Amino acid sequence: MSVNNPTLNPKQTLPILYSFRRCPYAMRARLAIAYAGVAVELREVELRNKPQAMLLISPKATVPVLQLESGRVLDESLDIMLWALQQNDPEHWLNAAGLGHAKALIQRNDEQFKYYLDRYKYADRYPAYSELYYRQQGELFLAELEDLLTQRAYLCGEYFSLADAALLPFIRQFCAVDPIWFKSSPYPLIRQWLNNFLASSLFEQVMTKYPCWQAA
Repeated sequence: MSVNNPTLNPKQTLPILYSFRRCPYAMRARLAIAYAGVAVELREVELRNKPQAMLLISPKATVPVLQLESGRVLDESLDIMLWALQQNDPEHWLNAAGLGHAKALIQRNDEQFKYYLDRYKYADRYPAYSELYYRQQGELFLAELEDLLTQRAYLCGEYFSLADAALLPFIRQFCAVDPIWFKSSPYPLIRQWLNNFLASSLFEQVMTKYPCWQAA
């Protein structure tokens, strides 16, 4: 989603990214921006006290939000990823076989898997079903990804691409709910895929801790 910002700051010299370090949506946006080597001003926000500057340009009040120098605002994580990759895509994340398949996987992740991820992670807030039930529903997606990884090195081919970067932050969060279970779960290829990502310099770069931004 993109909108025009009527209150463009004429002193803005870099795109401004409002982010929250642990949010998987914000994480995927930072991954694409860091990979593309695009310079931005990163503003780490406190979700319980969101800055007015962010709310003015994106009333939906969720991270990530990217404000470009032109005043254009992107407040959907996939749009931010695609924008960054359009600036620079040195390893051809967008040209991996099956871009349509990548977008379909991302849609299923965002619309279905994330639903059960939230309930699995915070099962006490959703007492209609058990934690085990929510995990098993999420596992349906894990099983599909495991099957894909039996056929290729990454989700859409032999190289890391858009789909991997978009999904891994969510898979990381799901598997962190019960690491002991995940270690013995029937998803060895997902474990390898995830562990390689967690050990990467790109992941280390985007997980740097910053103090919360405050307006001057």
